[in-house]
Amino acid sequence: MDSGAVGDFFGSSDISGWDLLIATLVVVAGWVVSIFVKRGVTALLTRTPGISPGATLLIARIAKYVVILLGIGIGLSFLGASVQPLLAIAIIVGVVIALALRGVADNFAAGVVLQSRHPIKPGDEIATDDYVGTVLELNGRTVILRTADGRTVHVPNGRLLQDPVVNHSQAGARRSEVEVRVAAGVLPPERLGEVLSAAASAVDGVQTTEPARTLIVSVEPRRVTARVQYWHHPMRGVTVTSAVVTALAAACAERRLPASVTSALPEPPLTPAGEL
Repeated sequence: MDSGAVGDFFGSSDISGWDLLIATLVVVAGWVVSIFVKRGVTALLTRTPGISPGATLLIARIAKYVVILLGIGIGLSFLGASVQPLLAIAIIVGVVIALALRGVADNFAAGVVLQSRHPIKPGDEIATDDYVGTVLELNGRTVILRTADGRTVHVPNGRLLQDPVVNHSQAGARRSEVEVRVAAGVLPPERLGEVLSAAASAVDGVQTTEPARTLIVSVEPRRVTARVQYWHHPMRGVTVTSAVVTALAAACAERRLPASVTSALPEPPLTPAGEL
């Protein structure tokens, strides 16, 4: 850069020592202020739940660099420099950063909403998309789930706000059901319902606040189909359901009732009408 270009940039080559001193002090002051800004942003984000240390450090550094660049721009203005090129550069850099961090910013904003509204919390069992699992952590980018088969799933915060989320734990209990198909003509449907409800209610883990009940859903010439509904702790659905299936099968066997007991409810067309 020749002297003419320098003079055009600064607008005037007549720069006094006081101008240099003031510009230097402004730059130094901007650097000092940036240190305190970084510390303040770090302290604020550290107290904000759900923001990871990595995201906290990144945001604090960006805030620090913005203050430093602002100080440099003000310092150059004391030397008569045109701030328009600096503003153009700052706008371009800001647009590039915004485009590069668009997904991160969306997930961060969604994380703030999740933390403020509390639709889910660590320990809840939720279902979203094709995943069902227990919430392990909420951070500034994702919600971490642990599935029943031991997989770890990172669900972006933005997706949890856009897609339906089912919280199995919010009510403190969850209802499950088991289907029982019994040969017709052995027990009246009303008596069959009493036997099945009593067997399910006696299972450890089935809540007594809401009694187990049996719904007779179909009565055919060769079979009776019933659904046993019961409430249990949200996190014990698999184990309690397994125990209920075993108890219902034992109750039918004790009374010599040919029966089929399943927790996976099949579609009607899969089973011929004349079979259990």
